[in-house]
Amino acid sequence: MKPSETTNFRLLPALAIAAAALFSCKAGPDIIRDNVENAEIQIGALMNASEEGDTIRIPSSFQDGKIVYVPTDDWVSGFFAGTLWYMYELTGDENWADHARKHTEVLDTIQYLTWHHDVGFMIYDSYGNGLRLKNIEGYKDVCVNTAKSLSTRFRPKAGVLQSWNTDRGWQAERGWECPVIIDNMMNLELLFKATEFSGDSTYAKIAISHADKTLENHFRPDWSCYHVVDYDLNTGEVRRKCTAQGYADESAWARGQAWALYGYAVAYRFTHDKKYLDLSEHVADFLFNSPTMPEDLVPYWDFNAPGIPDEPRDASSAAVIASGLYEMSYHTGNNEYKEKADKIIESLSTPAYRAAQGTNGGFILMHSVGSIPHGSSIDVPLNYADYYFLEALIRKQNIEKGLPPVK
Repeated sequence: MKPSETTNFRLLPALAIAAAALFSCKAGPDIIRDNVENAEIQIGALMNASEEGDTIRIPSSFQDGKIVYVPTDDWVSGFFAGTLWYMYELTGDENWADHARKHTEVLDTIQYLTWHHDVGFMIYDSYGNGLRLKNIEGYKDVCVNTAKSLSTRFRPKAGVLQSWNTDRGWQAERGWECPVIIDNMMNLELLFKATEFSGDSTYAKIAISHADKTLENHFRPDWSCYHVVDYDLNTGEVRRKCTAQGYADESAWARGQAWALYGYAVAYRFTHDKKYLDLSEHVADFLFNSPTMPEDLVPYWDFNAPGIPDEPRDASSAAVIASGLYEMSYHTGNNEYKEKADKIIESLSTPAYRAAQGTNGGFILMHSVGSIPHGSSIDVPLNYADYYFLEALIRKQNIEKGLPPVK
């Protein structure tokens, strides 16, 4: 099925559940092997397409029959390099590492980028994975330099890292002073690692301050989270709580909930501060007790979207949630989190979400959502969906071997 066939996709939830039940016989190592074999074909084709000619290009999506490429300063620019590193980790094939290095090093200048916050995504998913897997000379310096650049966005009065600048684009039209989005929790891993690499505690202190302020201000009594909290730059007080990519200011945008669950599990990994792990557990409770969470655990793009069950699903949110749940299962010893993650992986591995080989532009997963309010990337493959899907497979494999999910 083509990504654009949204009308047919609205018939899929029941089919997806049935397919997942049939597919459950492949649980465990078989489902991992099956997905790796599939990814070798899909990602291999996408890699070849992105390297045609003399320039390494960065694939982000497949829309209207064409691969969509982005510049190096786009927030998703590090995910494809990270995907190639994960292919190396899953297969041990040095060819993947060779190509991963090419796609990583085109991002070299991002270490000096200071005008937005997503450099953690961009550099740690690329250079960070390369450093972890191959210990390549110079990669550690790039990570530390990027952390320095990210730290320039720390606003001491509010105690947070400012996510977006407000002097350009659609952000300039919202009346914000210091907008902080829940997505920013995902960039803290870079800061924690920079302290490890450099011995400079400044980076970890910034990460902890940001995590604490986000915990204090982003969450509702039911533990769903706001997408955007805007702070006063002079006083540090909260000016407004709202959304940018969700259905409404008070709705629960699915990927935002996924970022929260995952981001606080990471914060716990580095600090062992139980309040962070508790927060991830509270978010998990919200997700799995929500009356609008589908049975196959692949959420609609927003838990409060008005057209449910006829709203688009978001496979990218599901993949992030699964990866975060595997880490939570390790930290808490609660196998229910692994069982939920396994169910998500089984669902995403069915034809309802995983593209047939030779289709989908080479991307693994179909049916992700970028931003419906902006009319951007709706019901299409997205490179970060594939990245977190492969990451979840690695974490599942590690746990089932008796290893920590994150090595």
